[in-house]
Amino acid sequence: MPTADVLIYTRTAAYRHDSIPAGSKALVALVEAAGHEAEVTDDPGAFTAERLGRCAAVVFLSTTGTVLDPPARAAFEAYVLGGGGFLAIHAAANAEPDWPFYGELLGTRFDGHPEIQPGVVRVDAPDHPATAALPGSWAWTDEWYNFTSNPRATGVRVLARADESTYRGGTLGADHPLIWCREAGAGRVFFTALGHAAEAYEDETFLEHLAGALRWVSSAPGASGTHPVTDG
Repeated sequence: MPTADVLIYTRTAAYRHDSIPAGSKALVALVEAAGHEAEVTDDPGAFTAERLGRCAAVVFLSTTGTVLDPPARAAFEAYVLGGGGFLAIHAAANAEPDWPFYGELLGTRFDGHPEIQPGVVRVDAPDHPATAALPGSWAWTDEWYNFTSNPRATGVRVLARADESTYRGGTLGADHPLIWCREAGAGRVFFTALGHAAEAYEDETFLEHLAGALRWVSSAPGASGTHPVTDG
């Protein structure tokens, strides 16, 4: 198996987003543009201590359902808590529904969405690498995810929220987190609910958002390599 700085995981056991190929291609390009390597896989066998030990970051790209077997879960948990970086994108909030550790890692779980429609993202943390390039009020079209609970209660740092007054079908009210991050053990975890459509992965602002997220998670103390991914 080749050495890679970023492992992009795309396995689905439930709904599979049509945007996964476009998202994979975009993420690989972001990583390779910085002179690093990336590997796209849907094989849970890639999750071993030896393999993950070479990763600056692991990305779950719209993974759904149970996508890791018990040995892979154990290796992934040790990786993150030991200092690895983890980026979860869009439907990754609907992965590993029967694994409590994963739900605790994200701080909440997916709870449906209204129809795809325009809305507004309100940025709360313009100082974070993942949101620095976003306007304070960002007009965007996506699946506006609802969650079983507000992740803020679990201690995550909320970086941006959905403005429910700008679209139909929100369920969390005035404080509706969409993008957040946290430290877990010695590792770093980042979640963005955005990224449903293939077209999103051609949008320069959204790509800057992902690049900043990769840079942040790959700066975790235990992440492999000497430079954050996408840092150039």
